[in-house]
Amino acid sequence: MPRTLALRSAAAVTGSLALTLSLTACGGSSPAGPADSAGAGKVVTVYSADGLKSEKGDGWYDRVFADFTTKTGIEVKYVEGGSGEMVQRAVREKTNTQADVLITLPPFIQQADGKGLLQPYVPQGADKVNGADKSTDGKWTSVVNNYFGFVYNKKELPEAPRTWEELLDGRYKGKLQYSTPGVAGDGTAVLIKSMHDFGGKEPAMEYLKKLQANNVGPSSSTSKLAPKTDKGELLVANGDVQMNFAQSKSMPNLGIWFPAKEGGRPTTFALPYAAGLVAKAPHSDNGRKLLDHLLGEEAQKLVSEVGGGFPARTDVKPTDANAVELTRLMTGVEIFEPDWADIDKNFTAYVDAWKSATGS
Repeated sequence: MPRTLALRSAAAVTGSLALTLSLTACGGSSPAGPADSAGAGKVVTVYSADGLKSEKGDGWYDRVFADFTTKTGIEVKYVEGGSGEMVQRAVREKTNTQADVLITLPPFIQQADGKGLLQPYVPQGADKVNGADKSTDGKWTSVVNNYFGFVYNKKELPEAPRTWEELLDGRYKGKLQYSTPGVAGDGTAVLIKSMHDFGGKEPAMEYLKKLQANNVGPSSSTSKLAPKTDKGELLVANGDVQMNFAQSKSMPNLGIWFPAKEGGRPTTFALPYAAGLVAKAPHSDNGRKLLDHLLGEEAQKLVSEVGGGFPARTDVKPTDANAVELTRLMTGVEIFEPDWADIDKNFTAYVDAWKSATGS
């Protein structure tokens, strides 16, 4: 995580920000089919970080994948897990590639690129995506903008905690959990934000070492923490705005907040879902078509209304009720921009420092 992080204006928020064999049912692993660079076969396989698909079948992926199948006749096969988990799976399959499209949170999309997992493809509509939200070489493009955050139980805590330091209080012992850095994108985000807020690696690790006394333990998936928080099993957990906002529609006790360092302002940073075409994809043409569809105007207009997130395209400016509420939620939160190059370069060292500090 970055030693030095440049701040950018909160105004940047405005206007932006398991293998399944069907769109709604989970199943066992299934091969994607023989390699076929021409894209023959009516199938496309997506490996994705969790958060955009709903167990109830009413998430953004559910809607846009169904629309894509209706439009093209191409079936979407879907694999879900933590960002790091998806990258590692793709690495293991490099000699027998199964995925066509990989969608993860930073810094794992950069990690995937560095491991040679992605091939260049610039989807239609990518010219409307901010430069910071896509790679310069066409290897990946954000399809849903998002921000890192925390959740709390509104029933047990009438007001959200305000600072990191408050979480050290004994009332949170066994009632606090965050997903595992290096495995989950949102878990890695805990390191990024704490290093920014506390002013570097050493003070951040010193804090996280203290916090470990209250931490329940590791979790490979962030999405599992919100239901526990809603039920009161946890009082506080990490998450991200898009996923938790969508979950809050069916979890009435779930609130979103952004920790501040004592004496400082609440902060966050962009944590978009970034998509790339997998190198040697079995159905690369179908993968290109899906990427075009995800960045199409119709799919982007549904990001806030259905998915609870922020469109990746700057020319899509939703005015639905969710978009209005999301803008209100982000008001007053300082947005900083991580040094992703530094994170990618020192990723292993930062995760190892966290493991050492917390005994994980």
